[in-house]
Amino acid sequence: MTVLSNEFDVAIAGGGPAGSSAAIQLALNGARVLLVEQKEFPRPKLCGEFISPECISHFERLGVAGAMLAAGASQISNTVFYSRSGASVYLPSEWFKPGARALGLSRGEMDHKLLERAKEVGVTVLENAHAGPLLHDGTRVSGFTVRVDDTLHACRAIITIDATGRNRALARPLSHSAIKPKLVAFKVHLKNAYLNGGDCEIYFYQRGYGGLSRIENGTSNLCFIVAARDVRRLGSDPETVMREVVMQNKRAAFTLRDAHPCSAWLSVSLTGFERYSVTPEPGLLAVGDAAAFIDPFTGSGMLMALESGQLAADTINRHSRDITRVAADYRVAYAKTFHPRMRVASLLRRAAFIPGFADAAIRLTGISSRVRREIARATHRSIAPSVDAGQVR
Repeated sequence: MTVLSNEFDVAIAGGGPAGSSAAIQLALNGARVLLVEQKEFPRPKLCGEFISPECISHFERLGVAGAMLAAGASQISNTVFYSRSGASVYLPSEWFKPGARALGLSRGEMDHKLLERAKEVGVTVLENAHAGPLLHDGTRVSGFTVRVDDTLHACRAIITIDATGRNRALARPLSHSAIKPKLVAFKVHLKNAYLNGGDCEIYFYQRGYGGLSRIENGTSNLCFIVAARDVRRLGSDPETVMREVVMQNKRAAFTLRDAHPCSAWLSVSLTGFERYSVTPEPGLLAVGDAAAFIDPFTGSGMLMALESGQLAADTINRHSRDITRVAADYRVAYAKTFHPRMRVASLLRRAAFIPGFADAAIRLTGISSRVRREIARATHRSIAPSVDAGQVR
């Protein structure tokens, strides 16, 4: 086995939107960046595949906006929430960014475009590679090992970023505890769903919710969350769960009645919607779902991934090799940017899981567009692009 030593300014594990966006912005500011991804892109990923309007500004800054549209992204004008009885309320996409629409695009396409852009701007990208364990210089994280086939690389860096999603491959040993999953998420691409082309639909049903929206190639993406006990009761068969649980919702029963899968089903168990330490160890930052997992019905998960990647990159660019200052500023910026919307999302989730509440809330908020707008925007508060970003030296 060969052990190679490599030196970088920043080493990132995870090639999703959080990791790739941070890598691109750091490389554009002159940093030597390593990005390690366990899979080979493009690859399927369990996700609602809803790209909120605010993400477009991030794509433009990263230089991939045109590539996303060229990949066949569908444009989404409204998000419509449906109670079990069929009562509905809508949120126009332009409420979040005037004049803009949301996009529907598979993670296979979106993540691949971001990773290719990272390669274009000089990021060292390793696919089919496993990151970890961490390397240390005293008490400070100083990179991680990377296994590619039978070769082990010791990759050292001034700053290390965990962008491995909910798995938290780097930070997990520091805070992981065994928790029995209470929820299960499923995702599949469908043909022949009766969906209004410009709408993303959200369905509430007993002990869960799901979303349906158009993506590329005339297909629709269905992603839904159900109680683990319901999954077990129905033999863990995703199509049965869709028919027996999701289609309790009157609108879902209509849109999905003739739909059929055109991709493999994906599933993952969820222990909850957690917030973690964004600076688990000196020299280690967490971004994207590795830092916090927000409720999918808010439609702001992709935005949080891109924003947290931006926050990490901007903080590193400002403070260069001062890892103590990087950690302190990143914690403050992260809390200011994301904690308010996480609190709002938590309250909405708890209310939505109360029997009958979703139906009553949808009917009541339908009376006032102003109330709907303020609640929706509270889960999407965005940050302006940084104008104070020095280079890593």
